[in-house]
Amino acid sequence: MIDAAEIIRSGTSILFVTLDSLRHDVARATTHAGQTPRLAAFLPGGQWEERRALGTFTLPAHIAFFSGFLPKLPQPVQPPRLWECRPPAFKTIDPGTFVFDASNLLEGLVQHGYRTVCVGGVTYFSRETPLGSVLPDMFQEDHWRPEFCSHELDSTRHQVDQTLEVADRYDDRPCSFSSTSAPPTSPTATTSTNRPIRGGPRARPWLTRTNTSGGSSTALSAVAGGWSSCAPTMATPSERTATTGAESPTLL
Repeated sequence: MIDAAEIIRSGTSILFVTLDSLRHDVARATTHAGQTPRLAAFLPGGQWEERRALGTFTLPAHIAFFSGFLPKLPQPVQPPRLWECRPPAFKTIDPGTFVFDASNLLEGLVQHGYRTVCVGGVTYFSRETPLGSVLPDMFQEDHWRPEFCSHELDSTRHQVDQTLEVADRYDDRPCSFSSTSAPPTSPTATTSTNRPIRGGPRARPWLTRTNTSGGSSTALSAVAGGWSSCAPTMATPSERTATTGAESPTLL
């Protein structure tokens, strides 16, 4: 279990990544086939973990994430939450859970000295419409450009470049980054070269219900140590820059 409370108290920077429209079966198959070696190196045991989101597309899924409701395991017993809004007095909280006295995680991180930055891929982060400003308004700083969006085959790479640029600018203070990688087309899955696989290997349509955002996606969070779908981990500056080669544009 990740001790998110201690991680945030220590001022460790946080990277939260959502891979939009990445299905669990496709993620598992490409990892097993060795197509995503850089990403697999961060997965606990080299494996993805199946989770079920409380929102079925980008907007409600991200509002749930930032409110403390990360995707759940498909089983009755759940591990302690990584973060949550200050609960009523009668509720017992795990000591490793970060409790924020604010309406959402981003405001809570600001109270602890963090700079919150969003690099969005889908139009829910574009500010082109009032609805497209709901999620960006939760951050102190947000970035979106047309080349970050789904019509651009190298959209993820452009988002990675933007994130690294911002990370260098705030290298002297703790930051929380949220990056939503838009797929080249939707609904699809993406490989390490960011090219679409329609339906994916051994496609099972019902598995799209088990993913986390954008209708059918798997979220990665970064809060320290390792990577699993929807299980936040922390990424150090050296880890961020060491894993963005031409072979794998996935942001770590």
